[in-house]
Parts: sequence; structure tokens; C-alpha cells
Amino acid sequence: MEEGKVERRFPVKPKLKSKARNRKQTSESKYWSSFKTRQIPDLISVPSLTFSPTHPHSFAAAHSATLTLFSSQTLSPTAKISSFSDAVSCASFRSDALLLAASDLSGLVQVFDVKSRTPLRRLRSHTRPVRFVHFPVLDKLHLISAGDDALVKFWDVAEETSVAEFTGHKDYIRCGDSSPVNSDVFITGSYDHVVKLWDVRVRDSKSSVQVNHGAPVEDAVFLPSGGIVATAGGNSVKLWDLIGGGRLLFSMESHNKTVTSLCVGRIGNDFGEESNQFRIMSVGLDGYLKVFDYGSFKVTHSMRFPAPLLSVGFSPDCSTRVIGTSNGVIYASKRKVKEREQEKEIESSSFWRVAPVERTEKSVLRPSHFRYFHRGQGEKPSAGDYLVMKPKKVKLAEHDKLLNKFEHAEALVSVLESKNPENVLAVMEELVARKKLLKCVSNLGVEKLELLMVFLHKYCTMPRYSSLLMGLSKKVLEMRADDIIASQALKSHVRNLKRSVDEEIRVQQSLQEIQGIISPLLKIAGR
Repeated sequence: MEEGKVERRFPVKPKLKSKARNRKQTSESKYWSSFKTRQIPDLISVPSLTFSPTHPHSFAAAHSATLTLFSSQTLSPTAKISSFSDAVSCASFRSDALLLAASDLSGLVQVFDVKSRTPLRRLRSHTRPVRFVHFPVLDKLHLISAGDDALVKFWDVAEETSVAEFTGHKDYIRCGDSSPVNSDVFITGSYDHVVKLWDVRVRDSKSSVQVNHGAPVEDAVFLPSGGIVATAGGNSVKLWDLIGGGRLLFSMESHNKTVTSLCVGRIGNDFGEESNQFRIMSVGLDGYLKVFDYGSFKVTHSMRFPAPLLSVGFSPDCSTRVIGTSNGVIYASKRKVKEREQEKEIESSSFWRVAPVERTEKSVLRPSHFRYFHRGQGEKPSAGDYLVMKPKKVKLAEHDKLLNKFEHAEALVSVLESKNPENVLAVMEELVARKKLLKCVSNLGVEKLELLMVFLHKYCTMPRYSSLLMGLSKKVLEMRADDIIASQALKSHVRNLKRSVDEEIRVQQSLQEIQGIISPLLKIAGR
């Protein structure tokens, strides 16, 4: 009957592709990873970065008592403005990019002509350092400023006078922004934990809406809709609905330290289904840049930098991102433009153009072709091929190679010179298993024995290694007593070893006394 049974076999489809080791990147992570970062060094702490709203979108960086203009195309400095008596704290371009306002810690606000870099207006009214200056998005005639005197001033730039003054904050004012849909509305954030909404048409110095962030406010920005505000303070970024009376929408606490700056940027046109959407970028003293999608309320990308971050800016054409640090380095990132985007730009800019040449696909090789049997390693497998994976060669350490050659003493010396306690213990345990450890110790020279004594003195009292090293120390002293007596260096190591062991014994005795005191108390408490 057994001979009559038919053995059935089922073919198994081979796996043509090995599993990826790294987690698959999302489309948005690929987008932000396409920005290639370049450092702009030799500056001092950069508290403010601002982009020009018009093409080619140059940006201004405030550092020390200087305001430097950079080209967003080459990331190189194009001009410097040094007519400041104190450190520059903030800068802002007008909507047409013809004027640039900047404030410093002396309380002076200056308005410059961008082309000639000459100061056109000097606005003096603040008695303390000015931390915030801003041109309203839809207004070319007025300017907003605020500072450590807890005052908000609305300036007529042409007349060089303060049109309105707003009071209500109880601490330093450090940030603010103007509404993208209404030139008469703006916000300010202060160290009194409060963000206030002001209306220039209301002159009674009372804000219509105010929200409490719960921590000193470092930055506050309007979202493009004009009805939602993002505030940064402490380690959190919060979204508030101003139309709903200042209702809290969401709180993002992804940073580990204080969030110092916020920026709203639009992602590029070639970003799949989520093209032309806006993201909030936040930087903090923990060195992290976080990209936050406020539509889905989640962090979509994160990046670490090797210094505390103070400011961030993103160009309106989605091609340049700049980050200012406390150590005077600007991390400027340019996004690579793909060939098809360049072709679209050329097609849109030129009337006469040559039709592109059609790209023919490479013909599929079949077993009937001679070249089929001379394919290289870069050839991808077809559906019917069996993929044979070549095992990767394991790279061994020097002591592992010596153990494989049964050179035990050399392996012990090699791992002692590496000064890695885990590797030393692993080699010693292997030599114990091979019954060669004591033989290796007896054959060590005086210099190599000194290495072993240094290791025993350093690690024999550690609980992780004491079970093996205490017994080994005793054996070494018994076996190499003559060599130790003859060498002053070895004697000093033995004295250090004895001192460490005595100290450990005293610690253990103290712990036993404490245990004897606590154990009756624990029993009484258990009753």
C-alpha cells in the first residue's frame, strides 16, 4: 500500500527581492530630504532670518551688530548693513521688497533702502531693546514694533511718527505677526504667557482676543487662512482658533527643549496629492527641526542639527530653507530641481521649442541571445529566475582572528590593548571554556602583565565583572608573586588594587548596616 501512494509536491514561488532593512520613506520625507544643506559659518548668534517676498527671494540674517543680505540662488552674501550701535534683534521686508526694517537692542528702529542700503528713517520712541519689527503684509505705509518696554507701536513710516500705541502686556514682548487677509489686524506674543490680537482701528488699547500659551511666548505666526494662529513657548507649539474666540485646537509637544522660532511654508508643486499645502516648521534649543502638518495634526518630518537653533525661514518659491544657530552658523538648504521641472520652465518661457526625442525602451534579453549569458551583476532578475543571495563576509575583530588561530596569549593581549571591558570579559570567558586562561596569564611578559593589572584594578570591583575578575586577581597574585616583587610598577598596581578592594569591602559593610536598620522597619510597615 505504501508503494501505491503518490507523493504530491507543490512548487514554491521564489522570492526575487530581499526585504528592505530600512523603513520605507514617505513621499513627504523624500521631499524634505531632497534639500541639500550647506553651512554658512563665521557669524555670531543668528536670532532672525527673513526672506524677501519677491523674486529672487534673497534673505537677511541678523548677527551681532550687522544685517547681512544673502542670495537664495548662490547662498553667498551680497551686501552688509552695519549702521547699528547695538546687536540687531529682528528684520522685516516690505511686501514689495524695496524697504527693509531692522531693530536693535538700543531701542532704535531703522528703515533701509534695499538697493542702496542707506537708512531712510530712524524711529526713536522705545526706551528698552526692540525685539520685534514687522511690515504688515497688505500695507506699505506702516510698521509695527514692540520690545522689552511691553509697548506695541504702530508707525507711519513716511511721517516718522507713532500713529498708535498699544498697552496691555505685562512682560517683555518678543514676537508677533500681521494678518495675511486684513492689514489692520496683528498679534503680539510676550513673556507674560499671553498672545494678544490687536486691531489698529480700535484705539482704546484693548485687544479683541487673547490666548494664554502657558509658557513665555517665543514666536507667534498667522496661518495662511488668517483665522488660526500658531504660538511657540516652552517645548510646545499650539494652534488657536481666533474666529472661535481663541479656542485651543491642538498642542504639539514634540520638542525636548524651548521652541525658539516658527515659520509657515508651502511645499512644492511636484509633491503628489499633497502639493501646494502648507506646513509649520519649528526649531528649538534641542537642535531639532520639526515639520508639522496642521491639517492632519501630526509631525511629518524631523531633522537634527549639532547646535541650538534660534531662527528658521522658508522661501516663498519653496526652494530654499535657512536655519540660524546660537554658535553663528547658518544651515542653508537648497532643493534640487528635477529635469522635468526645468523642461516645464523652458517650455513655459519659450515660444519656439524643439519636440523632445522619444526614448525607446531597451529590448528584453532572451536565452536565445548571446548577450543573455554575459549579463552583469546590475541586471535585475526576471519573473522566472531564482535569486541566489551571496552570504556577506563577517568582519572579525583582531582578537577573534587570533582565537580562531588558537593564539590564546596574543588574543588576550590584543583585547587588553583595545580597552573595551566587554570584549575583554568575553575573551576571558572563552579562554576559561578552553582551559587556557591561567596558562596565558603565566606566560605574559612584565609589560603585558602590567596591562592586565591595570584592567583588574579598574574593573574588578564592578558588579558586572567581579564574579570572574575577583577570582582571577587572586590567581594572578599567587602565580606571578615573584615578578610582582621584582617590579616597582607592578607593586604600585597591586597597592591600587588592594585599595579598591578595601574600599569596596567598606561600602558593602555600610550597606549591610543600612540593610539591618531598614529590614525591621519594613517588617513593621508590612504588618
